[in-house]
Amino acid sequence: MLKSLLRALMRTLFRVEIRGRTDVFGHARTLIVANHESFLDGLLLGLFLPVEPVFVVHTQVAVHPVFGRILRHIEHLAVDPANPLALKAIVRLVESGRPVVIFPEGRITVTGSLMKVYDGAAFVAAKTGATVVPVRIAGAAQSFFGRLAGVYRLRLLPKIRLHVLAPRVLPMPDRPKARDRRAVAGQNMRALLTEMLVLTRPGRTLFEAFLDARSTHGARTPIVEDLRLIEETYASMTKMALGLGLLVARHAGRGECVGLLLPNAAATVAAILGLSLRGRIPAMLNYTAGVDGLRAACTAAEVRTVVTARAFLDKGKLDHLPGELGELRWLYLEDLRAGMGLADKLRLLPRLLWPRLALDARVQPQDAAVVLFTSGSEGKPKGVVHSHDSLLANVAQVCAIADFTPRDKFMVALPLFHSFGLTAGALLPLVSGCKLFLYPSPLHYRVVPELTYDRNCTVLFGTSTFLGNYARFAHPYDFGRLRYVVAGAEKLDEGVRRTWIERFGIRILEGYGVTECAPVVACNVPMACRIGSVGHLVPGMQGRLQAVEGLEPGTGLLEVRGPNVMLGYLRHERPGLIEPPAAAGETGWYSTGDIVSIDEDGYVFIRGRLKRFAKLAGEMVSLEVVEQIARTAAPEARHAAATRADPARGEAIVLFTTDAALGREALLAAARTLGAPELAVPRDIRALAEIPLLGTGKTDYVRLQTLAAS
Repeated sequence: MLKSLLRALMRTLFRVEIRGRTDVFGHARTLIVANHESFLDGLLLGLFLPVEPVFVVHTQVAVHPVFGRILRHIEHLAVDPANPLALKAIVRLVESGRPVVIFPEGRITVTGSLMKVYDGAAFVAAKTGATVVPVRIAGAAQSFFGRLAGVYRLRLLPKIRLHVLAPRVLPMPDRPKARDRRAVAGQNMRALLTEMLVLTRPGRTLFEAFLDARSTHGARTPIVEDLRLIEETYASMTKMALGLGLLVARHAGRGECVGLLLPNAAATVAAILGLSLRGRIPAMLNYTAGVDGLRAACTAAEVRTVVTARAFLDKGKLDHLPGELGELRWLYLEDLRAGMGLADKLRLLPRLLWPRLALDARVQPQDAAVVLFTSGSEGKPKGVVHSHDSLLANVAQVCAIADFTPRDKFMVALPLFHSFGLTAGALLPLVSGCKLFLYPSPLHYRVVPELTYDRNCTVLFGTSTFLGNYARFAHPYDFGRLRYVVAGAEKLDEGVRRTWIERFGIRILEGYGVTECAPVVACNVPMACRIGSVGHLVPGMQGRLQAVEGLEPGTGLLEVRGPNVMLGYLRHERPGLIEPPAAAGETGWYSTGDIVSIDEDGYVFIRGRLKRFAKLAGEMVSLEVVEQIARTAAPEARHAAATRADPARGEAIVLFTTDAALGREALLAAARTLGAPELAVPRDIRALAEIPLLGTGKTDYVRLQTLAAS
């Protein structure tokens, strides 16, 4: 009777909802694992799970004057994690056949993300062969029974959901030492819990996710800042998004791609939200691509209308574009604002007071939300169509492995037309309650460090090239508040990594992504980092290697599948037609075009792009290795490798370098130091004043290939 009364009370107060299967607890040995959000967690599982489990609790909790009294009425096993006999006691309990509940984190979260996952629970699961049932607790952390006071805005009675996932079995790792087996089992348990966070994410559109964040953190919470140095709140961003969405929608039909040619600014973020809210698809145009690149992108996505600003075109010396792309309709923010009449304001008023009235039931999470464009580093840019769900899935994947909180502030200098800048730099903080500072150019190497210091930023994303240049001009204290520095888009240079750790005491976390995956595919994080790798695949993503002739075993072409993979390509040759991803004849899989190896612990090592391998006398030689040799021989210079036709050997390597004195002898010595084959040492070495770059910071290999052939 008491249990029934408590269950009814909790369901009334916290509107507790059970999702998933409840028929998965009937196995002989069942281990229930859950994330730990609050002091209510044990009570919630005890009341709402359809079994009578035994709880494993810390001895300190068992002797607590309040919780100790409650535990007298609950079957539990009090253990001290420091006692080597504790695991044996839990193993015996699981083997007895009783369902057992354990919180692998061992403590309540103080960040809102997963805390450190202890190896013990995973080792017990592997040792006993138990069926592991993951249960996600969502919402309890925002109550006053959690430990997020001062981090999140707490609620008296938040809605709580319990998600029961399909059962798993964690096999005992095949390692010779018990310590290694336990460590790998712990990694497997953490992977299970992070994947649980991704699988249980709600299905939402971008604007729904934005409104949920507004509800969680408060309409008056500052969230976006740009060069105007005005902090836009959730309320003001809502107003801006609704207004821009209404005004632009008059000029474009539902389902139509609308080009956005705008800098990193609050209005750009608002336009993305407003257009996607109204079923129009923002196409993020790369303003550094030139007239031909922009025309190719607009053709592929069938863009007929472009939204821009006269002030931006003037400052960016882009005012020639409307004339040279006269086939497009150009809308200017200055004119749109001036055209907002009284009738429009009255129409928006109810939606400003109750923003969820603006949601359109016709816009679904699986619909196209944004079109990004590939860099064009290997040909004409392709349109990459992402759904609301694929973008938010990638946000959930990153948040599952990184402990970003509303105390963080992101320095976003990477352009929003770049997938890294859009998803990780803008959408992630926007829907997570973190603040972001938008800066229009990553090339201002003196200004970005100064603003990082001045605006108290704690998170910085960049390419290896950008981070290296920031380090050259930064004061040692400019980066004193940074918690996360993540490098992507190109291989992290060893010299850049060493400079940051020696000068600023900051470890750069290298990641790997592709536009087609929204973009994060793998990333090192503080809890799982291996120098030289790009980390583990993000939760919820599967990967496989396809063998490539001429490469050693264990290295192959990476193909991936996951909720963050694009809807498909828009090609210049077939405008407007979405081509779904497919690899090896299987729809849903995407071939990255990158050659990688994966070690026994699951860390991914990038060896180079398939298209960036030269075939010399029948041998495959990575141009990434060629560039690494050059960096070793002349670390202060910049280098890039390309190929040209060679009648004798099929192809020849051309090395472009900014070091005019670099010769073959120095390269041979560097190759011997690295253990690289002599075949990878180029004979054709050409000096350039600067290595050409794309606007995203990547090397412009198309231009270099043209130079190599000339």
